[in-house]
Amino acid sequence: MKPTNQKIAFIPKLYCNMFGHDFEVSRKVTLHVKEYQCKKCKKQATTNGNGRLTELTPKFKEINSILEQIYTRRAMRLASNSYMETNLRITG
Repeated sequence: MKPTNQKIAFIPKLYCNMFGHDFEVSRKVTLHVKEYQCKKCKKQATTNGNGRLTELTPKFKEINSILEQIYTRRAMRLASNSYMETNLRITG
């Protein structure tokens, strides 16, 4: 029974080895950093500091999650500050 499971998993890897991966965005961390997953073999990748794709290791997963937390906090802070400034302009 195991050879059929191995055979099914082998075909997408063979396809990716011959034609390259077909990555699609699986998660947007920030505007510039994204995580990708291959449609065929499910391999995961992310953008590194130079903007190139690199394999998504546990270290990069941790870096991306922390980066996303910082990015969302900053976006929320900037949005609330701009909201307060527009209210002060209207009333003041």
